Amino acid sequence: MDYIESFLAKRKADGTLRTLSELDSRSPGIIIHRGKRYVDFSSNDYLGFSTHPKLIEAARQALELHGVGTGASRLMSGDLRLHHALEEQTASFKGKESALVFNSGYQANVGIIPAIVGRGDVVFADRLCHASLLDGIAVSRARLVRFRHNDVDHLRNLLERERPGFEKALIVTESVFSMDGDLAPLNPLVELKDRYNCILMVDEAHATGVFGDQGKGLVDAEGLSEQVELIMGTFSKALGGFGAYLAASRSVTDYLVNAARGFIYSTSLPAAIIAADLAALELCKSEADRGRALLARAEQFRRAAAEAGWSVGGASQIIPVMVGESAEAVRYAGELFDRGFRALPIRPPTVPQGTARLRFSLCYAHTEEHLTGVLEALRELR
Repeated sequence: MDYIESFLAKRKADGTLRTLSELDSRSPGIIIHRGKRYVDFSSNDYLGFSTHPKLIEAARQALELHGVGTGASRLMSGDLRLHHALEEQTASFKGKESALVFNSGYQANVGIIPAIVGRGDVVFADRLCHASLLDGIAVSRARLVRFRHNDVDHLRNLLERERPGFEKALIVTESVFSMDGDLAPLNPLVELKDRYNCILMVDEAHATGVFGDQGKGLVDAEGLSEQVELIMGTFSKALGGFGAYLAASRSVTDYLVNAARGFIYSTSLPAAIIAADLAALELCKSEADRGRALLARAEQFRRAAAEAGWSVGGASQIIPVMVGESAEAVRYAGELFDRGFRALPIRPPTVPQGTARLRFSLCYAHTEEHLTGVLEALRELR
């Protein structure tokens, strides 16, 4: 086991060994590390729903009615009416005929993709796709062809060259990219998948709840719900709960119930979680202004950081402040931490060489004081 000690020693030496911090659930936007409180800019609880009274009450009622766990997979005896209610509401929310709930976003992507494609097929994936999508492709054993990030012309050239040699083809992208915070060119992607007879899968994990009417996502905002065959997303980010979904046709979800191994062989999510997810979908309708307000706040933050001399990216609530070298990103993150702000340094291999950055994930819970304080710290560091 010497390799473990070697790994830990190297991480300690270069200052990149990660440790765990405690979430202060009583104070949204705050974490506790070794007894000290920090403003957290790494959370995906974009709308602050995780501590919303309506989610808590829904979970409490379901807990009292159904107990803690389900005791089995849904194909055995762990299926509840609540699961079907959530799937029906999710399908309606995403503008699709049907939906299927998975236990996590990672499990969904690693389960869906191998059920859709396999040996003899090909997947065209944006180079910045999330690790869970890439792992799903690897498990499928389909041929992986990666196109330059959001580069439609590059994808077109690859499709022209590679598509004829394979039976089925899948195009995979995120709608809002988790590390760059930018948006996928969904309309051109739909045109290409139609032209080259492909299936299009869009991961809406970071768009659901924030973009589109009532937070229905970027696919809905672009009016493409019918054209995108596979719309995947999570309940664990802006919706404040847990689990994931695929919205698709009825035939696809019926097929996945029988073919997606992650669904078949996992104990189903407990009733309290499912009830909270249902409550979150209702909140998206009744408190739809949260997503719009968050995006407006993020745009103000981007402008202020740029005015302070930083190179800033993104077009969403995720704001990368570009640094370049990994060591510099670690140093800047440490200096912000010393000032009471946690913005994680994102380095290769998570992002390409030379593009290390500080990733700011803005949430509805961040106060004006939080944002003013961290922007002032960024100005001092520059």
